[in-house]
Amino acid sequence: MEFASYLSGETWSDHPACTHPLLASLARMVNDCTSDTARSRLVPLIPSVIGLHGDDPRVRLMIALRAATSALGVTSADHQRALAVGILNCERHLGDDFGEVPLELALRIRSAFDTAPETERWAREFIASMSTWSRSKFTDRTAETIIRVSVQGIAEACTPNPDDRLYDLLAGAIDDCVEVLGGTPVTAQPVTAQPVTAQPVNAEPVPALR
Repeated sequence: MEFASYLSGETWSDHPACTHPLLASLARMVNDCTSDTARSRLVPLIPSVIGLHGDDPRVRLMIALRAATSALGVTSADHQRALAVGILNCERHLGDDFGEVPLELALRIRSAFDTAPETERWAREFIASMSTWSRSKFTDRTAETIIRVSVQGIAEACTPNPDDRLYDLLAGAIDDCVEVLGGTPVTAQPVTAQPVTAQPVNAEPVPALR
């Protein structure tokens, strides 16, 4: 994100105005959780985030949903429950606020839940027991929590190629933002580049999703 600020002509910052704050947050988390040997693969994605900004409320839902569905099948049981509730929360707000859930998103949700059917059942029962659920709001903080749980869950999962999963998550989220905000879709291709080093952020406790 610092290099994106430089390319866009802004003051050097990892919170550039040229990129939606939640997409920038996801990019920082993916960068910090990607291994040193794989981080250079992220470099070609940098130009794709420039100019993706706006106040369309669908962006937070799309990014959070992309993150949660990417992580649900590989993360730990405790994180799975939080992410399952997050997915249902995104699905409800997309339907209530925008009329319907697009078919591609509905299929992605279904595919994610098929990897964790018991977790889906638990999440639906949990939501049914919450009398205030229908009045809950989906804020940037809610989305940020889902993103953090998802990225940490993928990075810590006992699964092959977590770096590939993190790359695919970020590239997919960029394409989601392009769909809503306009821009150029990502062409995901392996590249050879000089290693890019970055100091990981301090780990933070994962708050409960609300």
